[in-house]
Amino acid sequence: MYMRIIVAIDGPAGAGKSTIAKRVGEKFNLMYINTGSMYRAVTLKALEKDIHHSNMDKLCRLVDTMDMYFQNNELILNGENINDKLTLPYISNNVSNYASIKEVRHRLVAIQREMAEKYDVIMDGRDIGTVVLKDAPFKFFLTASPEERARRRYEELKLKKLDVNYENILDEIKKRDYIDCNRETDPLTKAEDAIEIDSTNMNIEEVVEKICSYIRNKINN
Repeated sequence: MYMRIIVAIDGPAGAGKSTIAKRVGEKFNLMYINTGSMYRAVTLKALEKDIHHSNMDKLCRLVDTMDMYFQNNELILNGENINDKLTLPYISNNVSNYASIKEVRHRLVAIQREMAEKYDVIMDGRDIGTVVLKDAPFKFFLTASPEERARRRYEELKLKKLDVNYENILDEIKKRDYIDCNRETDPLTKAEDAIEIDSTNMNIEEVVEKICSYIRNKINN
C-alpha cells in the first residue's frame, strides 16, 4: 500500500528550515511549501499599503485579495515572483507582528491544508506539525543556537551585498523567538511526535541525510 509522504518541518527563525526542506523535497519529488514566505508576503503587502498589524479589517481584506501559489519552490503572488523581496531585513523585523494575528493565520492555514490535500508535500514553518498538518506521518523540529542562526542569516544577507550587523541580527532573532513562542495563537512549539534535530554543529547535507534516512526507514518498514 502506498504511503503518502507528507512532511512537516518546524523550528525557529534562521534554523535552515527552507534550505533543508527544499533539498529533502527534491529527493522525494515533493511539492515544497514555505509557509513562512506566505506570512512574509502578507507583511510585504501590508507595509506597502501602510496597513498596521492592529488594523484587523484591512488586513483580512488584504489577505483575501492575495492569490498565492508555489512554482519551482518560489512564491508567486498575484502573478508576480516576489521571492527576492521576502528576506529583506525590514520584512524580517516586522513579520512576527503580522504572523501572530489569529485571523491572518486561519486564512493562510486553510490555503496550506488545501495544498497538502492535493499533493505529496513538504511544508516548513512554526506550527506545521502542531496545527496545519497535525496528522502528517513525518514530523521534524529543526533548531540551532541563536548565535549560530544569527551567523547563518548574517552570511546570507552579506552575500546579497546588504549592509548588516551581526549583533542586530542576533537581537532580532531573539526577539522573534520570544514573539513566536509566546504568541496567543499557534505558538512555536515542538509536536510531541516530532523528531528534534539540533543543527548547530551540523552542515546542510548532514541534516538532509538524517531526515531522508528517517523517511526511507519508515516507508520501507
